[in-house]
Amino acid sequence: MNMWMTVLVLVVKAVVLALCVTLAVAVFLLFMRKFLAYFAYRVGPVKVGPWGVLQPIADVIKMLLKEDIMPEQADPLIYRLAPVIAFFCALGVWVVIPWAPRGSWWSSMADPNAGVLVILAIAAMSVYGTALGGWASQNKYGLLGSMRATAQMISYELAMAMSLLGVILMTGSVSMYDIVDAQRNMINLFPQFLGFLVFYIASLAEAGWTPFDLPESETELVAGYHTDYGGMRFGLFFLTELTHAVNSAVLSTTFFLGGYNPWFGLTMIPGFVWFLLKVILMVFVLYWIKCTFPRFRYDRLMVFGWKVLLPVAALNLVGTAIYVALWA
Repeated sequence: MNMWMTVLVLVVKAVVLALCVTLAVAVFLLFMRKFLAYFAYRVGPVKVGPWGVLQPIADVIKMLLKEDIMPEQADPLIYRLAPVIAFFCALGVWVVIPWAPRGSWWSSMADPNAGVLVILAIAAMSVYGTALGGWASQNKYGLLGSMRATAQMISYELAMAMSLLGVILMTGSVSMYDIVDAQRNMINLFPQFLGFLVFYIASLAEAGWTPFDLPESETELVAGYHTDYGGMRFGLFFLTELTHAVNSAVLSTTFFLGGYNPWFGLTMIPGFVWFLLKVILMVFVLYWIKCTFPRFRYDRLMVFGWKVLLPVAALNLVGTAIYVALWA
């Protein structure tokens, strides 16, 4: 009975988590459009619902009603499976995110001893959705887009993983809760500022966010790896991109901004609220970046990842190792 109750609780948590993440991404999309409009002196969505708040729902209804067309030469199974793989890999990161201190019923669904490794493994698997999506349609433009997107994601994964090694060295653990708890007195942003820059930039490239949005560059790649997708299958790819962007803000908050730990000694505010406030701050930075920087050229994007970010991440790792060995 206890086993069945545990399974039931996990299933309920998984459903609630999926719904909450989807709702959070819809809110992220609405405010992204609003902020982009304000930055560019435009109006933004205002027609559907008061202040345009129902625009994400209208988008979902529109995609659901569109005809689902599959290319004749496409691989039916992989074509249908690719957007699902991409979305669930983006969603899987949230399973190990510590929202609140241990013991809280709304804390993370899972607390593995190697939570950081779980996140890196899930991030590595997200490449499959992109690669299979471009290959399954049997379109040379989609295949070219998937190859470029896959190369970009793999290249920046190395720098992102190496930037987290400094945090792991200072904490002495790969548990997500241990990393957050170690930031009670001082957040990792200050001693690991180089690591934070590398991680944040690499996570934007992983998400295909501006200025690294080459996987969906319509001018160079004919919409990239999802050229032949339409309806809700394209909607899943679009939702995946937005989820990865939110994941960037969530992981930056967890690893470098102290997670649920309070700032300025304001312990009367619950840790869950602190976590959300920090995520909102990082999301605003995402909007700001999208409105500020132009898109990279592809060759410069790869050069930046291999010749700038990776050496800086290695330098940060060596410096952190020396500090931990001599003074920690």
